Amino acid sequence: MDESWLIWSSLFAVIGLAVCAYGRRQRRAAPTLVGLALMVYPYFVSSTVALVSIGALLIGALFVGQRLEDRL
Repeated sequence: MDESWLIWSSLFAVIGLAVCAYGRRQRRAAPTLVGLALMVYPYFVSSTVALVSIGALLIGALFVGQRLEDRL
């Protein structure tokens, strides 16, 4: 296991925990689901590049989901 993979996965897991807690408190689906995904996906990804790419996409999806939820 690479040290950078461990650091990145820990960072995304902590961000996911905070986002999930925020989503549950606000009773919003987008942050809750993205937070759960951020906490879980590092278990299935072994490449550091893929880990960072997927994490960036999920965080981007968080902002898009928030915008879509606000419009509904």
